[in-house]
Amino acid sequence: MRICIIGPSYPFRGGISHYTTLLYRHLKKRHDTKFLAFKRQYPDWLFPGKTDKDISNTQIREEGAENILDSLNPLTWCKVVNKIKKAEPELLIFPWWVSFWTPQFWTIAALVKIFTRAKILFICHNVVEHESKIIDKICTRVVLKKGDYFIVHSGDDLKNLKTIKPDADVKKCLHPTYDIFSTELISKEDARKQLNIKGKTILFFGFIRPYKGLNYLLEAMPLIIEHVDVNLLIVGEFWEGEKECLEQIKKLEIEENIRIINKYVPNEEVGSYFAAADLVVLPYVSATGSGIVQAAFGCNKPVISTNVGCLPEVINDKKTGYLIAPRDSMAIADAVVSFYKEGKEKEFVDNIIKENWRFSWDRIVDTIESFNNRGNKNENTSFN
Repeated sequence: MRICIIGPSYPFRGGISHYTTLLYRHLKKRHDTKFLAFKRQYPDWLFPGKTDKDISNTQIREEGAENILDSLNPLTWCKVVNKIKKAEPELLIFPWWVSFWTPQFWTIAALVKIFTRAKILFICHNVVEHESKIIDKICTRVVLKKGDYFIVHSGDDLKNLKTIKPDADVKKCLHPTYDIFSTELISKEDARKQLNIKGKTILFFGFIRPYKGLNYLLEAMPLIIEHVDVNLLIVGEFWEGEKECLEQIKKLEIEENIRIINKYVPNEEVGSYFAAADLVVLPYVSATGSGIVQAAFGCNKPVISTNVGCLPEVINDKKTGYLIAPRDSMAIADAVVSFYKEGKEKEFVDNIIKENWRFSWDRIVDTIESFNNRGNKNENTSFN
């Protein structure tokens, strides 16, 4: 099959960039695949972090990616369409995660529909973005109406998509594992020496926004410390709420048990933070999917997570981690204490290794191929 992918890759950072690059890597093993990547992603004033560029020494990149799409230059949108016309693909793949890409993706998709026979597949990381406004939902509806096929990673996103496009030809396939970071793993002892951490350690990883629920994890810490002497490692760039977080830590008098690394973590350092931890905690208030869970599982780390979005579909409760209710600090504390008191680490790690097949990149390639291989359109399928 001839395939074109549009999306971010190096030199841009973040989960969507990693995902799209790895998808290209695995697709081109089986198919004639062209990757038309971003030349400019967001204007500086719009991006909430310090930069959207990847500062890593170990880059996640793939030979053959063409960085040509400039979000603010419509001439490059036309250039992308011309590249697609020349490639004559059977399938054009877009990632969808935020409404900023409405004018660019709508224009490209509309022109592709006019000038080529390519079918359009949207891989929806979020059908509706976190903390979205009415305008975001309208933009999402406008763009996704251009799709022929869809892949979602959660039951919630499946419902959201069906609300926007009831006749959507959609398949649900679990988010693949980010095992790329496991190549940088060192032993737990060496990681803790490197980071100057001693004793039991739990990890909160990823950029910080209100929906991540960090405040509930902080509220749980005094309850945890009553039973288990544990460190909380908070690693990620604050996009919002840094002042409130520091004030909460001081008020709870847990400064000695907290370490904050307020920065975007380069790829080569990610493995050290996961290696140093016994357990990864995701106290999310809301979610559709999470690349953090897949990074944790890729590093064979158990997870405590709220049962929101796709997370109950990914985490096997009391087998590969714990599922708890959102906004419940006591539940977080109980799960952490149980993990240590009952000595669950080895059992959970063994189970994670056994379940790795559920999150392979081959499964999502199989899912993409299945749209082309079957004749019965609108046959909805789940690949769990």
